[in-house]
Amino acid sequence: MKNLQCIIADDEPIARQILENYIEEIPNLELIASCKNAFEVMEVLQEKPVDILFLDINMPKLSGLSLLKTMQQKQNVIITTAYPEFAVEGFELSVTDYLLKPFSLERFLQAVNKVQHKPVIKLETTEGVKEEISKSIFVKSDKKIIKINFEEICHIEAYGNFIKIFTDKMILTSQTLSDFLEKLPNSFMRIHKSFVINFNELKLIDGNQIVLQNDTKLPIGKSYRKAVLDKI
Repeated sequence: MKNLQCIIADDEPIARQILENYIEEIPNLELIASCKNAFEVMEVLQEKPVDILFLDINMPKLSGLSLLKTMQQKQNVIITTAYPEFAVEGFELSVTDYLLKPFSLERFLQAVNKVQHKPVIKLETTEGVKEEISKSIFVKSDKKIIKINFEEICHIEAYGNFIKIFTDKMILTSQTLSDFLEKLPNSFMRIHKSFVINFNELKLIDGNQIVLQNDTKLPIGKSYRKAVLDKI
C-alpha cells in the first residue's frame, strides 16, 4: 500500500515540530507540507490532493473551522487543538478525529488508524476523488509502531489489559479486544470472550472448538456459537 500523504496546519512552531516528529515515527505516512496558516494549506491543495490534514483551529486570518467550511471533502481531517469546546462543531463538519493538545504518540496513532481502516478520501479542490481500501493497521508494541496486514492475522487473544495478535509471530499491544475488533474488517469475528479469529483462517469446527489452518485450536463460547454457525 502506498504512503498516505499528509499536511500539517498550525501557527505554532513547537506544535508543528511535534506533529512532524510523530509523522516521521509512523511507517506509511509522508509529510508533504507543514503550513503556518489556512492560506498555505489552500495553496497546497490546489497543487495536489492529500490523504490527511492535521488541522489546528486557532490560526490567524482564517481559523481551521472556517477553512473546513470551504473544503469539499472533510472526511480525512484530524483536528489538533487545545480547545475542547469546538469538538461538536468539528464533528458536525465530518472530521475523522479531534485531538486535544498535548496528545501522546499513542493517541495520534489511534487517529491515524481511523483513516487506515476506512476508505481513504482524497482531499482536493477538483473532481475525481479517489478511494483506496486500507488492508492494514498500525499497533504500538514494545516502544515500536508496527504495521500489520489484516490478511496476516490468524487470531487475537485477550490478555488482561493487553491483546496478543498472532501472525507468523505474536505481537503484544495495550488495548482491549473489543476496541481492536472495531478496527478490523468483517472477515474477523469474536468466537469467545477471549478470542477473535480471522474467518479466512478457519479450517474446521470440531464440537465446541474451532481449528485454524495452522492447527491452532480455540474454544467457541456458548453465547457465540450460534453467530459462528450462522456465518458459515
